[in-house]
Amino acid sequence: MKVPQLKKKLELKSCHNITWEDNYSWVHQKNILEVLKDSSKLIPNVRKYLEEENRYTKYNLRDTKEFQRKLFNEIKGRIKLDDESLAFKDKQYEYWDKTTAKGNYSIKLRKKIGSNKIEEFWNGDKEKKKLKTEYFGIGDLEVSNNDEYLGYSLDLKGSEYFTIYVRDISSKKLITEKIEETSGSITFSLDDKYIFYSKLDKFHRPRKIFRHKIGSAKKNDELIFEEKSDAFTVGISLSADEKYFFITTSDHNTSEQYYFTVDEKNPKPKLIKKRKKGVIYSVTSWKDYFYCHTNENAEDFKIEKCKNLLKQNWEVYIAPKNEVLIGGLIFLDNWIIRAEKSDALSKLFVKNNITGIEEELIFSDEKVIVPGISLIQRDKNTDLVHLSYSSPKTPGKTYLYNLKTKEKKLVKEQEIPSGHNPDDYIVERLECPSHDGRLIPITITRHKKTKIDGSANLLLYGYGSYGSSMSPDFSSTKFSLIDRDIIWVTAHIRGGMERGMKWWKEGKLLNKKNTFEDYIAAGRYLIEKRYTSKSKIIGYGGSAGGLLMGAVVNQASELFLGVIMAVPFVDSLTTNLDHSLPLTIGEFDEFGNAKDNKEHFKYILSYSPYHNIKKMDYPHILITTSLSDNRVLFDEPTKFTAKLRDYKTDNNLLLLKTEMNAGHGGKSGRDGAIEEVAFDYAFILKISNKI
Repeated sequence: MKVPQLKKKLELKSCHNITWEDNYSWVHQKNILEVLKDSSKLIPNVRKYLEEENRYTKYNLRDTKEFQRKLFNEIKGRIKLDDESLAFKDKQYEYWDKTTAKGNYSIKLRKKIGSNKIEEFWNGDKEKKKLKTEYFGIGDLEVSNNDEYLGYSLDLKGSEYFTIYVRDISSKKLITEKIEETSGSITFSLDDKYIFYSKLDKFHRPRKIFRHKIGSAKKNDELIFEEKSDAFTVGISLSADEKYFFITTSDHNTSEQYYFTVDEKNPKPKLIKKRKKGVIYSVTSWKDYFYCHTNENAEDFKIEKCKNLLKQNWEVYIAPKNEVLIGGLIFLDNWIIRAEKSDALSKLFVKNNITGIEEELIFSDEKVIVPGISLIQRDKNTDLVHLSYSSPKTPGKTYLYNLKTKEKKLVKEQEIPSGHNPDDYIVERLECPSHDGRLIPITITRHKKTKIDGSANLLLYGYGSYGSSMSPDFSSTKFSLIDRDIIWVTAHIRGGMERGMKWWKEGKLLNKKNTFEDYIAAGRYLIEKRYTSKSKIIGYGGSAGGLLMGAVVNQASELFLGVIMAVPFVDSLTTNLDHSLPLTIGEFDEFGNAKDNKEHFKYILSYSPYHNIKKMDYPHILITTSLSDNRVLFDEPTKFTAKLRDYKTDNNLLLLKTEMNAGHGGKSGRDGAIEEVAFDYAFILKISNKI
């Protein structure tokens, strides 16, 4: 396939030489952090480069413009645009969400219990129009306990600097000063006189909890808690029985909690357990007990309980299991519900508090499903819950389920307006051996007419970091590829927790290369089993999944037809060396500390995508980034693209697309999200010769 080249015209090849020094970022980070708040401070030649790359990308995909529109309409046609969620019964009101065909944001509705009068108390599209902003990120929407106030937080750039507002729902007037540069989370006190929030420091790290008296000046806000470690960030939440507030401070690997009662006039948080490196714990209270979900002396977690946080005589409530991840608890007066995960599959269990009998909840005959549970009301004196499930081929179904009688009634089913027949698709769960013999779960979704003879293109999705497990749930967007004979495969590689904490530990720090080896092994296995062939795989990953893509394309480029790297973490060594960046210090236990540890430096250098670009042929590559991304700064993918232009010896597409008004999650709003998917899919189908 011949690809038009504009290198001479745009002079893009030498931009990576702007670097100040090998160990520092392409653009000085002080400028980067300023740009996150105000993009007008972007260095002019950098903006010019980004704009030229956008024009270059647009030019090379100009023949897909009409097809992108077709994909957009196709994907949107699978979404029930006029839809309403199930209602949640609070003390005085029932609350639910609504979406409309014309709107991009949700509408929040409520009605008094026993009344038929519906009240709209939030409309995202109207709020966005009022502010006249292109990007509109909603952080939190919280209604006060007395149902009179709405607390909400907004990010208008995509940089995750949220401003908090509180307004009277009846008059729609703000009743307190706006609070800027917060993490976005809002917690009302039970008497509704205060809100608790976390403030961002100069490095965009939430390390302080403040209490703000509603109606007062923010300069009088009280500091309730301050975390001294740069590596830890803080949050606050209410206990399950609404008797205590819990402050949690943690990095990815270690946590510590404090508590105070909800009626304390001058809150003085008290320590529960002193932090221990590698120990994660989370405490809540219910009735006469405190429950602790922890991995202390239990690699894949356990749950303990005790009656007193002063004496803390913990006893085992749910014992640990090897390579089975024990989840947290949901409480009702007569029931306790919990989750487990093993082999990249989740299960739900319910325990009768009266009889002590625990049973697994069975949802479907399908093997690969994602089960879910949610409460229907704030009052916990009920036997009724909402049970839901979906699978890679089956849209979500929600049932009203009686835990006592085991009767269930279908109350909501995800509707696909353009039509969808699950019987047209095949879902498979296989395991493939990695380089060291560990078996990697892979989830395959394909059309039943797609031939398994090596002729099909295959999209191989992966992530593998931070203990984040890839859930095999239903996504209607994927069928724009699957219906065109592209097999969708999710590789549940190490670095996630699909097989417990050990699975995470085997894919981080000095074991990080296992993540890449697992993904490559999955690709080769799928070729061996004739799901696809060499040079017919499309790699797909974002953020830390973009690190994965950068590493594997350097290591095994011959497997791929193309790769999409979304907001990719590809200059991992440089970022790790810069401790002023928002996430770096908190990720020492994930990736290491190259600045202070020579072994870590050498190891990260050995796989860092930017530092391992070679003079060789690369597949077609699409790289996307956002100017206001606070998690993976735009200079990483920009550097990577520019250097790769110099080194690659092929004539394949190498495209960089920068969203100039967005953050780590891309564009805001429903249509914006669909546009980005349609763009990525058009690239995939173009290089697959399916347009």
